[in-house]
Amino acid sequence: MYTVDGVETVGVVGAGTMGAGIAQVAATAGYDVVMRDVETEFVEDGLDRIDDSLGRLVSRESLTEATAAAARRRIDGTTDLADLGDADLVVEAVLEQMDVKQDVFASLDEITPEGAVLATNTSTLSVTTIAAATERPGDVVGLHFMNPVPVMEGVEVVRAETTADPTVSLVDDFADSLDKTTWESADRPGFVVNRVLIPWVCEGIRAYDEGVASKEDVDTGLKLGTNAPMGPLELGDHIGLDVVLDAAETLHDELGDKYRPPVLLERKVDAGHLGKKTGCGFYDYAE
Repeated sequence: MYTVDGVETVGVVGAGTMGAGIAQVAATAGYDVVMRDVETEFVEDGLDRIDDSLGRLVSRESLTEATAAAARRRIDGTTDLADLGDADLVVEAVLEQMDVKQDVFASLDEITPEGAVLATNTSTLSVTTIAAATERPGDVVGLHFMNPVPVMEGVEVVRAETTADPTVSLVDDFADSLDKTTWESADRPGFVVNRVLIPWVCEGIRAYDEGVASKEDVDTGLKLGTNAPMGPLELGDHIGLDVVLDAAETLHDELGDKYRPPVLLERKVDAGHLGKKTGCGFYDYAE
C-alpha cells in the first residue's frame, strides 16, 4: 500500500453503508479518516459496521489483526462538519438527493482548505450540478465506489463539465492507493454502471412480474447465462430496492420511458420491503 502525496486526511460525509465502507478502505490504506454524520447514533452505527467488516476480513485472513486494529485507530467519528476542516480530500456519501448534496458541498466549500478535492459518491446525479454549489467547481469530481466497498475492486470516476485535470489525476491515484481500479465516465445520466445496470435489474423484475419465470429462475438464468455473480432480483435486494427505485426514477426523468421503474418495484418500496437491509425484499432474509 502507498498513500498519495498531499493527501493525509480523508473526510467522509455520511456513515451509512457506503460512507463506512469508504472510511474503512481509506484507513486501511494508511490515511487518517474523519467520518461525519448528522446524528451520534448514525456515526456509532457506521463505526460498528466498520468493526464488523474488519472482523470478517481478519477471520478470513484477508487482514491481520494488527492491520485491522491500526486501521480502526485512524478513524474518528463526528457530527460536526467543521471537523473535516483539515481534510485534503473529502468523499460525500449522503442521501441521493440533489438538494441535500448541494447543501453539503456548499458547506464543504467554506470549511475545507483551498486545493482540497471534493468528491461525490453519487451513482446517478449530475456532478456538474453538485459542483455548481461551490466556488471551486474545478476541484469537484465524481468518485462512485461499488458496494460493498471493502470487497468490490472498481471505482467510477466521473468528470464534470468543470472538473480540472489535476483533480481527476489525484482521485485516480487515490483509488489506486486503495487497490481499486478506475474507469472514467462523462457526466451523463447514470454514468457507465447504472445506465446499464439499473435497466438490467428492472427488466428482471418485469420478467418475474409478468410471469415469464419464477424469481429463482430469472436469477438463475441471468447468472448462468451471463456469468454474473447475482441475478437481477437478488442484486436489487443487495443494493436496496429503494436505492434502485431512486436511480430508476432519475434515469427515467433524464432519458425517457425505457427507464420507467417497474410497478412491482414501486410496490415493494411502498411496503418497506427494501431487500437485505430490512430482512425482506424479493427474497426473505429474516434468518
